[in-house]
Amino acid sequence: MNASEINKKVWEYRAYEFWNNQYSPGDLAKRIMENPTARLRYHQKYFENIKGLKIANPCGSNGRIAVPLTLLGADVTVIDISEENKRYALELAKCAGVSINYEVCDFYEVPFDKYSEYFDTAYMEGGILHYFHYIDKFMNTLYSIIKPDGRLILSDFHPFRKIVSTSSSAMNVSQTGGNYFDTDVHNGNVAYKNFFPESEQNSFPDRSLRFYTLSEIINAVIKAGFTLKEFYEHPNWDDKRLPGEFTIYAVK
Repeated sequence: MNASEINKKVWEYRAYEFWNNQYSPGDLAKRIMENPTARLRYHQKYFENIKGLKIANPCGSNGRIAVPLTLLGADVTVIDISEENKRYALELAKCAGVSINYEVCDFYEVPFDKYSEYFDTAYMEGGILHYFHYIDKFMNTLYSIIKPDGRLILSDFHPFRKIVSTSSSAMNVSQTGGNYFDTDVHNGNVAYKNFFPESEQNSFPDRSLRFYTLSEIINAVIKAGFTLKEFYEHPNWDDKRLPGEFTIYAVK
């Protein structure tokens, strides 16, 4: 079983149940509709005039980003590996009174007959890179679906989390042994496993993860053909003195 098959199995195991345990689609839709722009956090400035733009949201999960972008006027397509995520996302969109496109597929196998140089913007957030074992291939795929002069907005977990343990990064450190330059592929718990009763956690499948350095990520963006315009680091949620996330803004 390859990494994509492993991670698909993970994200189709009780994911819909987890999202509903957090918020019902109706409740989350109400929260999003109160202030869609606030859902974009650090990235609001990139989405001030997006009416009519085609935006790709790879690994868009339960639609928590696709829905506010659609409310702001964009035509959004989520590309995600999980049918369970799709089910929740489409219910969320319906409750918010909007429609989103949702492609369930391995991102490496995105249908290029539909999406070659199709999108004005690709936007990813929430920590997705560790699911892809071939970051150059991932960036090349992104490059191929974005129009000339289109934008890449990528926000992810800061690789510093590989070496300094906080409550949100302890798993990374335990798996990499605190080695920033670790290149191994690791098995790890699905993000929502601990939200279920301990007696049920043994049934959860492991996910397959590859943790990158900052230089690996930036160089993959450049090698794919993007022009890097901005790079920002954001504080860790647990300790504001440490980096927790980063944002790359690049153009094709």
